[in-house]
Amino acid sequence: MKMQSSLLPQLQQKLKLSPQIIQSIEILQLPLMALVEHIQQELVDNPVLEEVVDEKKDENLKEAADAAQTTTEDEKGDEIDKLGEFTEDWREFYSQTTVRRNTGSEERDQKQEALENTAAKPMSLHDYLMGQLSLIDVPNNLTEACENIIYSIDKSGYLASPLEEILQSLEKPLLLEDIKEALRMVQALEPPGVGARNLQECLMLQLDKRDPNYQLTKELLLNHLESIEMKKYPVIAKKTGYSLDVIKRQVDFIRTLNPKPGSLFCDETIPYVVPEVKVEYIDGKYEVFLIDNTNLPHLHISSFYKKFLNESGTDTSTRQYIQKKIESAKWLIDAIEQRRSTLYKVACKIVELQKDFLDEGIHRLRTLKMQDVADVVKVHVSTVSRAIAHKYIQTPQGIFEIKFFFTGGFQNVDGSMESWEAIRQKLAEIVAKENKANPLSDEEVAEKLHASGIAIARRTVTKYRRIMKIPSSRQRKEY
Repeated sequence: MKMQSSLLPQLQQKLKLSPQIIQSIEILQLPLMALVEHIQQELVDNPVLEEVVDEKKDENLKEAADAAQTTTEDEKGDEIDKLGEFTEDWREFYSQTTVRRNTGSEERDQKQEALENTAAKPMSLHDYLMGQLSLIDVPNNLTEACENIIYSIDKSGYLASPLEEILQSLEKPLLLEDIKEALRMVQALEPPGVGARNLQECLMLQLDKRDPNYQLTKELLLNHLESIEMKKYPVIAKKTGYSLDVIKRQVDFIRTLNPKPGSLFCDETIPYVVPEVKVEYIDGKYEVFLIDNTNLPHLHISSFYKKFLNESGTDTSTRQYIQKKIESAKWLIDAIEQRRSTLYKVACKIVELQKDFLDEGIHRLRTLKMQDVADVVKVHVSTVSRAIAHKYIQTPQGIFEIKFFFTGGFQNVDGSMESWEAIRQKLAEIVAKENKANPLSDEEVAEKLHASGIAIARRTVTKYRRIMKIPSSRQRKEY
C-alpha cells in the first residue's frame, strides 16, 4: 500500500466572536471601579481618545469661588482699616511665612508626597507581639524560640504548630522545658489569651488570679466547658455545689472573654462598595438612576486627529494607524454605552418585579430567575448574568448586590412561591419571639411555618438555622 500526502480544499463554517463582541462582553461584566481603571488605561494607550470636560460645571465652580472671595474681601475691609499699623506688621509677617511655605512645597520630593498619601498598612498580630518581645528581658537562649513561637501563631491568636515541631526547627538545640518557658513568656504578652493551644487554655490565660471568683471560674473552664456550651446550668450547679444564680453570673463573665484574641488585628483590606444603580421613591413610584456619571469619564474622539486624517499630506502608514485607533475608540465608546443601557433595563425590570420588597422589606422578596428578566429585556440570560456581576444597587431598604434579587424558593400551600431569604427572615422572627425558658425545637419551628402557609421540612429548618448561625433550642434556653 502506497502512502502519500496531498492538499485538499475543504469548506467549513465556524462560529467566532469578533473583537468588538469580546470587548463588549468584557466591558459589560466589569464593576464600576475596574471600568474606570480600564478607561484611564485606554486614555493613555489611545491618543485619539479624549475625556470630555464639563465646562459649564467648571464655570459654575469658578463663579462661586469668585463670589466667595469677593464677599470675604468686603467683610474684611472694615476690619483691616481698624487694625492699622498692627495689620501692616501682620501682613509683612504673613507674607514671609507664606513665601517660606510655598518655597518648601515646591522643593518637596514627589516620592515623599506619594508616601504621605499612601494608606498605612495596619499592624499585624505578629508585628505587635514582636514589638512587645523587644521590650522585655528575654534570655539569649530563648530569643529564637520566642520568635518562632510568635510566627507560629495563626490569625485567631492560637499556636498552630506543636511545641515539638517548633523545637526541631530551632538552630540551637533546646530542652522541652526551655521551649515551654518560651511559650509562657509569649502567652504573657498582649492581647490576653494569645499563644493558647486550645479554647480552654485561651480562656484560662485571660483570668485574673486576684479575682475573688478565680477558683470557681477556673473549675468551670477546666471541668464544665462543654456543659456551659450546652447550657446545662442545673447540672453544673449540682456538681459544684453552688447556687444556680452564682453559676449563671460566672458564665456571664466567661462570655465576656475573647475566644479569638487575634481577631483584634485584621490584615485583610475591607472592600469598598460603589453602587452603580440608585432607586428613589418619587411621586408615588420608584425611579431608577445610574450613578456612574460622577466617577465614569465621558469620552469622545479628538477632532484634531479627525482633521489630521482628512489632510491630503498624511502618509499611508500614519493614516492606517489613526484609522485603527479611531475604530478602537468607537468600539470602546459603544461598548460603554451598551453596558449602561443593558444595566439600566435590567435594573428597571428588577425594581418592577421586586416592588413589594422595596415597600415592605426582605420578607416580601419574591422568587426571581435571570431568565425571567432576560425574556423581558430581550437579551440572552448570560448577558443578564454578566450585567449584574459584582455590581451593587442602592435602594430605600439598603445597598445590595444586584444578584441578591435573583433567588429561588418554595411553593406555599396556596400555590404561591416564597423566596429562601423571606423564609429565613420568618424563621428568625419566630425564634426571636419564642419563650426563651422553653425554646422551640426545629420540628416546632417547621410546624409554625407550615401554619403560616409555608410547607417546609424539619431538616430544612435545621439547615437554614445553621446557615444563619442560630444556636439549637438547648443552647438558646435561658434559666
